[in-house]
Amino acid sequence: MKAVKWFVIVLVAYVGIVVAFESLLGYFQPADENTLVIATADADGTRHERVVSRLESDGKLYVAANHWPRAWYRQALANPEVEVTLGEETSARVAVPVEGAEHERVDGENSLPLPFRILTGFPPRYFLRLDPQPETAAD
Repeated sequence: MKAVKWFVIVLVAYVGIVVAFESLLGYFQPADENTLVIATADADGTRHERVVSRLESDGKLYVAANHWPRAWYRQALANPEVEVTLGEETSARVAVPVEGAEHERVDGENSLPLPFRILTGFPPRYFLRLDPQPETAAD
């Protein structure tokens, strides 16, 4: 019975660490040369901005949902027309979910260190390819 009690204490402490780490990341949204800002819209059309890590593979731009909080990812799936800011440049993009061999390639080229995965509670990892929006012909 004592082992179960210790297991529960360790589990609760670990969940607390994950929640604290994820909350701090979400609140502070640290940005540097390896990040970008993605602007998505929710069902009401309200704009939301999130700092995410910029990934590149095969000459294309990607972002990954690496954390449990991922409202921005669900919003991009629901409305794939997003806005991306890289440094001083903002552009309209289309968020394309990545699956299969492309997912495996991008994940393999951009693996996460074990300490980071531990601190985030081992969430599943999903990728979006951020394609430039097609040009529309002027009337």
